Amino acid sequence: MRHVRRRSVLSTISLATIAPRVAFAQAPTPELKFTFGTSVEGGSFMIYALALLDALRTVDPSLEIASVPTKGTAENVPKLEAGELDVAMVSGEFAYELFMGIGRPVSKLKVVTAMYSTPGMFAVRADSRYRSIADLKGRPVVWNARGSGLAVQARYMLDGLGLDPDRDFQAIYPETLAEGPAMLIEGTAAALWGGGLRWPGFVEVASNPRGARFVVPNAQEIAAIRAKHSFLKPVVVPAGLYAGQYDAIETVGAWSYVLARDGLDDAAGYRLAADLYRIERVGTLSRQLTQSTVKNTLASLPSPDLLQPGVRRFYKDNGLLP
Repeated sequence: MRHVRRRSVLSTISLATIAPRVAFAQAPTPELKFTFGTSVEGGSFMIYALALLDALRTVDPSLEIASVPTKGTAENVPKLEAGELDVAMVSGEFAYELFMGIGRPVSKLKVVTAMYSTPGMFAVRADSRYRSIADLKGRPVVWNARGSGLAVQARYMLDGLGLDPDRDFQAIYPETLAEGPAMLIEGTAAALWGGGLRWPGFVEVASNPRGARFVVPNAQEIAAIRAKHSFLKPVVVPAGLYAGQYDAIETVGAWSYVLARDGLDDAAGYRLAADLYRIERVGTLSRQLTQSTVKNTLASLPSPDLLQPGVRRFYKDNGLLP
């Protein structure tokens, strides 16, 4: 598996300012430092983190972000709640449980920005006979690490169909992301569950000479899933995103977010929102950041009250929120 090139994401990164054209003047300009919880190498979160830090570097060099490598969402959430991180990436299903207080008290963590929607899909080998979720029942399926955002997403999707990943499949929970694609390619597993646009695991499988085919819920199954879990939104994977994928794929997915710890200074939240909007306005959103917009952030949230207070004030000051 080809890993993302390691850059300075694991060290402190100096990041600044171009001339504002909206009410950016209200954002503070002194040096400001953040700790940013990321993820493990080889996953979509790390790819996003690299792109985000690159973009921030171009607009705000007086902002310093110390990137903290973590095990992803499962580690980022408790570290945010303990105040050990200022901001961190959190997968959509975990964020939903935090916002709604499912299985725990409602969290005080707040949203800085939407990251991207994560379309959930199975990959199977192109030479296999599996073409539907029903075909995979009883078969060995890689769900990724137990408790990971991807595994939690699979559990919600399957629950909408009356299925359980452990009861109705031969569940495989590898220790590392790199193991899953290899197991599918070698034939140890019948399918690999994953999510995202250009998810590295899917890229590896699809680029292998054996090729890949993607299995998703059909229209009736999507309706059933959304009837039970409405936070899972319809998502379309554009054609040509993976080798051999000639048609668009319709499935469901959830939005992941950059969340801020409770008590993060409102001026800091305002500053981050201003930088992110500046990136959006000047057209420097890379392919990895194209969904990180104000519009998507507001549309994906159950309520604007979930915004970090400084972010919300920036939106109001610039006419982005009534």
